[in-house]
Amino acid sequence: MMTADLRFGWELSGSGWATVRIADSVAEHKEDVSYCTDALADLLHAVAGLYGGSAMQRVSFDLEPAEVRWRLRRRGEGVDLAIHRFPDMASSWDAPDSDGTLVWSSTQPRSTLGHAVMEAAESVLRLHGEDGYRKKWVLYPFPVSALQDLRRLHRSEDRCRYESCLNGTVTC
Repeated sequence: MMTADLRFGWELSGSGWATVRIADSVAEHKEDVSYCTDALADLLHAVAGLYGGSAMQRVSFDLEPAEVRWRLRRRGEGVDLAIHRFPDMASSWDAPDSDGTLVWSSTQPRSTLGHAVMEAAESVLRLHGEDGYRKKWVLYPFPVSALQDLRRLHRSEDRCRYESCLNGTVTC
């Protein structure tokens, strides 16, 4: 069942760490992800990929040593989101999603997911700027082009009703 009730946050919580929160009207999931991957860029690319020909995207976040893997499966105008947790990222790369423990799931309109992820990334950029992001995230720069791609796709494909999307600043 699609709920269109999604809250998503991405906060840099320390040098090389970000706290990621996702919630709907049923449950919330929170993880502290590591800078060992370009996590925010990977997520922005995955969500943007749902606007193209790909019906499924996966994103893996390193928790040192655990892994959480997000599976995003497009179904019409909706997206089934499933988050699976694996105890050790080093040994789970080739493992199917079903080998992990399902820790959160929801079905949301693609427009709701796109807007929530875009808004969270914009918030990080406004708070830290590109230089501040790089100082805190260490290994990777802020994913400007990935955010621009998602913003362009979301605005054109979803015809977002928020004024902030229309004028290019997401501050809903």
